[in-house]
Amino acid sequence: MKQGLLAIAMAGVLAACATTTSSTGRTQYVGAVSQEQLNQLGAQAFTEAKQKGPLSQDAKQNAYVRCVVDAIVQQLPAAQRQIAWETAVFSQNEPNAFALPGGKVGVNSGIFTVAKNQDQLAAVIAHEIGHVIENHHDERITRQLGTQQILGIGAAVAGSRYGQTGSDLVGQLGGMGAQALILLPNSRDQETEADVVGQRLMSSAGFDPRAAVGLWQNMIAAGGGRPPQWLSTHPDPQSRIGELQARATQLVPVYEQARQAGRQPRCG
Repeated sequence: MKQGLLAIAMAGVLAACATTTSSTGRTQYVGAVSQEQLNQLGAQAFTEAKQKGPLSQDAKQNAYVRCVVDAIVQQLPAAQRQIAWETAVFSQNEPNAFALPGGKVGVNSGIFTVAKNQDQLAAVIAHEIGHVIENHHDERITRQLGTQQILGIGAAVAGSRYGQTGSDLVGQLGGMGAQALILLPNSRDQETEADVVGQRLMSSAGFDPRAAVGLWQNMIAAGGGRPPQWLSTHPDPQSRIGELQARATQLVPVYEQARQAGRQPRCG
C-alpha cells in the first residue's frame, strides 16, 4: 500500500509539470516557475555576479562581446529580440561564459585565450544563449524540485517501515541516484542541445559554424583532467567535436546565405 502511495505521489509530481518540445524535438518537463520569475532570478543572479566581480574595464573587450551578442540576438525569436540584452565582461582567468533568462550574458576575460576570433567567441555565446531560448533553466529547476519532492516522499515511506535509519538511507542513496541518473544526464542532453542551437544561431548571424570545432580543440588543449563522462554535465569532448564538425558541414550553406544577405558581423 505504501509503495502504491509512493507511485501515486510520484505521478502527481510529474503531472504538475507541463510537457513541451524543444526546437530539436526533445521532450521537456517545465513549469515549476513562470517566465517572469525566471527573468527575476536571472536579473538577481546577474546583479550579484557583477557585484562580486571584478568587472573588466577594457572598453574594447566589452564592445567586442556586445557586438557578438547583438548579432546573435537578431536571430532569436521575436519575444527574445524584444528583451534589452545586457552584457558584462569579468576579469577572471577561467575561460567561461554564461547566459541567463531575462537577457543577461556574462563572459570571463579568460575566454579570449581560447576563443581566438569573433567566430569562436560567437560559438561560445550562441551556445550559452541556446540554453536560455530552449528553456533549460526552467527545465532544470522543474526537475530538481520534482526530484526533491519524490525523495522526500520516498524517505517518509521508508521511515514509516524501517525507522529513521531507513529514511536516512533512502535520502542518501536517493540523492546520489537522482544526481547520477536524472540531473546530470539531463544536463548532458542540454549541453548537446545548446551546441545544436548555438551553431544554428551563429550560422544565421553570419558567423562561421566551423569555428565551433576550433574553439573546442582550443578548450581541450587549455584544459586539464576531467571527471568520467557519466559524472560530467558536459558531453565527452572528442564526441562533441565530431558532432560539431558534422553539423558545421551542414550549416555552411546557411552561413553563406547569411553573408550574402548582408549579415557580416565585424566585431573584432
